[in-house]
Amino acid sequence: MTDPTADGDFPVWRAPDGTPLSCREKIKVMNENLTEIRELAQDALEDGLLMGADEEQIRAFLHGLVDGLANPYRKTPR
Repeated sequence: MTDPTADGDFPVWRAPDGTPLSCREKIKVMNENLTEIRELAQDALEDGLLMGADEEQIRAFLHGLVDGLANPYRKTPR
């Protein structure tokens, strides 16, 4: 499976009601942030592999990191 963000092919970003975001500056910032996160995660994976860490453990940790992110703007608790 290839990573769609590897070549800058990002999805259409949408608001919670499903409408596409229209502000180009917001979209640009979102894409830049995610590109930077991808690069940092790739570096962490490569460094871990070079140090002899288990690839699946690194990937599981990165998945958990994303799953553990909190939304400070949520109006109603989950």
